[in-house]
Amino acid sequence: MTETTEKTSPKLSKKEARKIVYEKFSNALAEYKTEVKEKKFDSNLRKASKLFAADIAKAVAKQKQKLKKPAKIKAVKDDLPGQNAAEAAV
Repeated sequence: MTETTEKTSPKLSKKEARKIVYEKFSNALAEYKTEVKEKKFDSNLRKASKLFAADIAKAVAKQKQKLKKPAKIKAVKDDLPGQNAAEAAV
């Protein structure tokens, strides 16, 4: 793993996510770097990592919010709605 993935803070910022995604993309697509000009390759990687990182950061934040919320406890009523209607008809 890379150093940036080991140092992740509790909240993943867009900038950190962008760096992680950029590194992973560059490692995965290293064989195509020779076929395309290096400057164009890097700029396209930056654009792609920026798009992916924004969505990843939002998803991580949303997931952490769901984990932090306590479960709501609903009050149970003594009367059921069907019972009142049956008693009124009798």
